[in-house]
Amino acid sequence: MTLRNAIMAALLEGEASGYDLAKSFDASVANFWMATPQQLYRELEKMEADGLIQARVLTQERRPNKRLFSLTRDGLDALASFTAEPPRPGAVRDELLVKVQAMDVGDVEAVRQAIDERRRRAEAKTAKFERLRVRLLGDLPEEEYLTRAERIGPYLTLLRGLSFERENIAWAERALAVLERRGTKEAPGRST
Repeated sequence: MTLRNAIMAALLEGEASGYDLAKSFDASVANFWMATPQQLYRELEKMEADGLIQARVLTQERRPNKRLFSLTRDGLDALASFTAEPPRPGAVRDELLVKVQAMDVGDVEAVRQAIDERRRRAEAKTAKFERLRVRLLGDLPEEEYLTRAERIGPYLTLLRGLSFERENIAWAERALAVLERRGTKEAPGRST
């Protein structure tokens, strides 16, 4: 998947500035696609040049003008075509897991701290995703929301993000418990 597809999916929520999109990525799309603000702005320029989005300038008093982006018909068509393509197999690329794999010959304590940091971040993201879930549902029970909501894609991806972060927490807690039981501060076979 390309960044442009993730941006177009985010713009289905409506017109947004680059800043709004960066916040949106952090709040919702981040559970399945990461991008820096610089990457977003570069891609927005390319997408506008390719006719997938259009921008209008919003004049603001006491603040700089801002550009608001929306999908064009070509952008909607491109996004519809993207949804029809079979997805490429996903791949996990996780630096922490490489460190865990190699910790037996390395600094076990540094890896333990990194696992604990992963757990804390996953807890924070889970809390943020839960707040977003409550906001999306409003006063509706989940099944009613899923039946009546105009768009359910954001909710379903949010559920996947929640599941992913909960699994990160469970894995980290298990790994930390194993390391605690072993009581090792340094990898076996390393001398100080």
